[in-house]
Parts: sequence; C-alpha cells; structure tokens
Amino acid sequence: MTERLAVVSGGGTGIGKAIARELAGSGYRVVILGRRAEVLERAREEIDLALGEPRVVPVVADLTDPAQVSGAAETITALGPVDVLVNNAGAVITPPADAGLAALAESWRRDLDINLLTAVLLTTALLDHLRRPGGRLIVISSAAAQRGGAGPHSAGSYAAAKAALHGWAFGLTRQLGPDGITVNVLAPGYVADTEIFGEGWSPEFHAAKIADTLVGRAGTPEDVAGMVGYLASPAAGYLTGQVIGLNGGAVLGR
Repeated sequence: MTERLAVVSGGGTGIGKAIARELAGSGYRVVILGRRAEVLERAREEIDLALGEPRVVPVVADLTDPAQVSGAAETITALGPVDVLVNNAGAVITPPADAGLAALAESWRRDLDINLLTAVLLTTALLDHLRRPGGRLIVISSAAAQRGGAGPHSAGSYAAAKAALHGWAFGLTRQLGPDGITVNVLAPGYVADTEIFGEGWSPEFHAAKIADTLVGRAGTPEDVAGMVGYLASPAAGYLTGQVIGLNGGAVLGR
C-alpha cells in the first residue's frame, strides 16, 4: 500500500498544527501550507521530533494567489494522490473603527479571500488528485457562520465568508460523492490558543466566550484535531455533506 498523504492549509500554528500532528501520528505524510516559512519550519521540527521520524513537508504559498497555489499543487501532487485535504487557512480581518466605505470594502475582500478563496483555489488545484474512492475533503468553518459575528469589532465579513464555505462544500459533496469522496464542514466555536483568539481580546471577552458554552471551558486545537482525525478515518465513510458543530454547546444543532 502506498503511503497515505494529507494536506493541511494554515498548518503552521494553532488548529492547523494540531491537525497536522494528529494526522501525522495516524501514519499520514502531511503537507502543511502557509505564507511564513519560519512558522512552517518550526511546526515541522516540533511534529517530527514528537513522532521520532520525518512525517511533515512544509510548502510555502500564499493561497490567495492563483500562481502560488498552482506551484504548491505541483509540489504536492508529485508526492502522490491526496487522501485527506483539510482547508483550515483563515483569519479575521477587522476594519478600522468608523472606516469609510473603501476601507470596509477592502476588509470584506480580504476576509473573503483568506477564508473562502484559499479553500476554493487549493481544492480546485488538487481536485483531480484526490484519492478515488476513499478521499476525504474537510473544510474548517466557524460557529460564527451559524450565529453571526466574530467578536466585538466584527463587521460580519468573517461570518459571511465562513458561511459561504458551507454552500460551496454542499455542491462539492454532490459532485464528489459518486467518486467515493466525502466532504464535511467542521464549525468550531471558541478555541483557545489560536491566532484568531490571541492577543487583542480582553479577559472579559474570553470569560464571556467560556460562559457561553454548556461545558464550561474553551475548546482546544486538539479537540478540533481529534474530530478531523475521525472524519479522515475509514469509520467516517458514510458521513458526508454535514456541518458539524464543535462548540461546547454554544450553538445547538438544528
């Protein structure tokens, strides 16, 4: 059997790094993608050291740039067919307070580019190289897509961009299902130890987010990684076309 290959965008920090470690620990060779070479290299060293063998391949690319996505895809597909593709790259772009329409438009475009276009471009570039049958396409969204907002200063562009991923993923589910490829969306709630919920948020904001859950704690990157590990596994072969909330009960299923 050929070595299994997983691809994780935004794999250098936070949730993406935890996902990469989860999949590498399950025996995958894992390509991590991001814009910052030094961040990716640190993640590679950390994961490979923890596992005691080289499992991680860092690939530097700005996934909003079609040319760089094409180059990254060439590097990835040279390694073999892609068994698991996790579209995790994303960020919150907050417009300046009391900004005019031009600044507002720019922040919306950036949120759409980083949270939606990155997934669309990378998936399209790798679509023909997903393993058939048995491939897994996993899209990391956010509870913000289900309830709106991304923080006290949000203009709604982050929530809108993440919500757009859902409709796009549903179309891919219908397209790829006959090929034996599953497509699922994972929508985490408040997850500590990430760049999105890092510096700049007050202790009161963090406390309010925890109080909003039913389990009384923040999520962790490992919580998300564990669910991705399940979605990537053979056990999840009958699960497709779903938006899975992972939010401690802050947003109830419906």
